[in-house]
Amino acid sequence: MTSGVASDRARGTRVALGSFEIELPPVRSLAVPLAIVLMLGMMILPLPTLLLDLLFTFNIAIALLVMLVASYTRRPLDFAVFPSVLLVTTLLRLSLNVASTRAVLLYGHTGPDAAGKVIESFAHFLIGGSFAVGIIVFAILTVINFVVVTKGAGRIAEVSARFALDAMPGKQMAIDADLNAGTIDQAEARRRRAEVAQEADFFGSMDGASKFVRGDAIAGILVLFINVIGGLAIGVIGHDLPIERAASNYVLLAIGDALVAQVPSLVISVAAGLVVSRVGDGDDVGGQLITQLFSIPRALGLTSALIALLGVIPGMPHFAFLLLAAAFGYAAWWLAEAQRRQQATPPPPPAPTNANPEASWDDVAPLDVLALEVGYRLISLVDKDQGGDLLTRIKGVRKKFAAEVGFLPPPVHIRDNLELRPTAYRVLLKGVVVGEGEAFPGMLLAINPGFTTQVLPGTATTDPAFGLPAVWIEERLRETAQGAGYTVVDAATVIATHVHHAMQTQASRLFGRAEAQQLLEHLGGYAPKLAEEVVPKTVPLAVFQRVLQNLLEEGVPVRDLRTIIETLAENGARTQEAGELSREVRIALAPAIVQQVFGPARELDVVAFEPGLENLLVQALAPGAGASLEPGVAEFLMEAASGAQAAQEDRGVAAGLLVPDRIRAPLARLLKKAAPRMRVFGHSEIPETHSIRIGRLIGETK
Repeated sequence: MTSGVASDRARGTRVALGSFEIELPPVRSLAVPLAIVLMLGMMILPLPTLLLDLLFTFNIAIALLVMLVASYTRRPLDFAVFPSVLLVTTLLRLSLNVASTRAVLLYGHTGPDAAGKVIESFAHFLIGGSFAVGIIVFAILTVINFVVVTKGAGRIAEVSARFALDAMPGKQMAIDADLNAGTIDQAEARRRRAEVAQEADFFGSMDGASKFVRGDAIAGILVLFINVIGGLAIGVIGHDLPIERAASNYVLLAIGDALVAQVPSLVISVAAGLVVSRVGDGDDVGGQLITQLFSIPRALGLTSALIALLGVIPGMPHFAFLLLAAAFGYAAWWLAEAQRRQQATPPPPPAPTNANPEASWDDVAPLDVLALEVGYRLISLVDKDQGGDLLTRIKGVRKKFAAEVGFLPPPVHIRDNLELRPTAYRVLLKGVVVGEGEAFPGMLLAINPGFTTQVLPGTATTDPAFGLPAVWIEERLRETAQGAGYTVVDAATVIATHVHHAMQTQASRLFGRAEAQQLLEHLGGYAPKLAEEVVPKTVPLAVFQRVLQNLLEEGVPVRDLRTIIETLAENGARTQEAGELSREVRIALAPAIVQQVFGPARELDVVAFEPGLENLLVQALAPGAGASLEPGVAEFLMEAASGAQAAQEDRGVAAGLLVPDRIRAPLARLLKKAAPRMRVFGHSEIPETHSIRIGRLIGETK
């Protein structure tokens, strides 16, 4: 049989054994399991004193390394393996305690070097060979470790774990919102979700891992007393040593052993405190201390003055206090001068840029969903320094729209456009003009509601929002115009009203995928189960968006989202067709739609079709009908609907057209442009609490 190494891979080493080939795991993945096995072996097998010295020194070095890495960590997650490090280092110290205890109890009668030079040095050099001093020093280190550092770090880890778990749903929703808005992609969203989960797992692990250090401190106390009592008993009884000789050997060795384990334990506890108390700002602990603690000259100066004041008090150590006062005073002066020079130094000139830079994605500016462009004479309406309040009014318009329609529209970006006339403005939706007009700062627009006959001096025009006749007048004519029955508004109100009207008429185009997702998240705030069970489980998000757009196209608000979702839940399993679902939602919202159009009236004055014409329309427009609507008939319908709308409004009633359910949707689309204020109702959309009165028949022969 022959064997040889075939190749080394990143995931391991492939070894050929005859006709077989096996892959061994990489050495790095075996390091921790082998180390743990060796630690467990240290508890069972006796170790020579030289190896004990090396392992105790290694324990101290590892503790210092962990503390330095923790101090240079910028975020807690940068040292995510720290809970496991706590477990491994604790196991290492306990294994060394067992190995050293065996050496102390077996060979302590031979002298103070029975357990190695490291323990002997700690027993003699650090505490001067005194039992009392050693016990007191060990007790103080244990109190500092157990009561102060470990307890505080454990409490911080516990609170951080609780806050991390409580904040997880909000962070997940924020990530989903950024993803739906297009701010981040799927890969970045997955990375952020993993980071949020890892943060919660880390603090939860730290909450439990802090118990390792507490248990290690308790174990150190018990090991000390066991070694002292056991050593004295073995020395006096087993080896017939005098009590003084036994105490000199065993007690000093026990204290040295306890100290050589307690010092690294304290260092690891400090590292744990640094990790869990870290508040990251992109800098390590040292940088934060220098930047935040020694960056205010006034604080350093006051500290210097107080230290100097204490130093001149009789009986105080003058040299120490005055020396530190001088040092703090110099630091305050030097820092103040450095800040003054920095403020006086002019900023460096900008680096020369290439005259013809390469095109990049930064040159592709995102298109504003909703924008308002103004001429240069209207800039004063936007500038707060010039008394303009158009920005405030636009914010009020968005708030009013959200309250009336049921969703929050995108922000309105206002910018000047020198290509426009000085007093002109225009409203753009996704770069397309949906409204334009003219406003004159310092003047008022007097709008004729339709019954005023008095003529006002000024520039005749039409209201840009609703097309009513109007006149631009001077401020001094306000009371005259109001007395004559005109509605008088200023230029900023004209523009804001026009923006609001454009938003209402284009509500379905303003309602996109991001708005649909945000609307569902808003519903999840007060009905989370309802939102989760319907969208997207029963109805896909795209269908939900299309249904709401259908409602908004016909001026139906979507404020009653609970009823909309419940209706989709009832009918979503039967059909996924957006038009059919929209019809069911309109029926569910019928009382609100009727009240929106007719007000509190219980008898509805509506327009209807002559029966013969209605049968013709059903045959042509009903779903599945083979016939088509002739152009002449379509033109007649639009003219008749426009006339019926005007006649109804002249009578002071709302324009409502009652038709069979099967042709309601196509008729509404057909008549929308000719009679925009004519609301088309199906028979099933009239609530049982209301009655119908046909005020006009379209197609009736007179």
